Amino acid sequence: MSNAIMVIFPYREQYTWVFDDAQVGLVREPFVQGVPEMINVLVADIPNAETGFRLLFSATPFPGYQAEMLLLREEYGGNWYRWESKNMEGWLCPALFKYFTQAPPKFYCKAEKMP
Repeated sequence: MSNAIMVIFPYREQYTWVFDDAQVGLVREPFVQGVPEMINVLVADIPNAETGFRLLFSATPFPGYQAEMLLLREEYGGNWYRWESKNMEGWLCPALFKYFTQAPPKFYCKAEKMP
């Protein structure tokens, strides 16, 4: 597992959060099952987040991270994570493995407005 901070640029389309990442072959990849609600909390202070924001994430803590997500269990090829401090859970689909070779026991993330 690397210490790299990775970045994607989610936006809203058809009432859900999606993202594109040409480097790993994803187009309009949707966030589902609890994760959109988590994103809503992460972007609460970002004006016009629906049009796009920067989401940084890493398997290791980094300065200024907003959320620590804890691995709960595997299901249907994806993984459930819990945001303990917000009492929220969400399922990340197998697209997670485009970024991690295995589901990290924890990951950290931060939403930022677009530059």
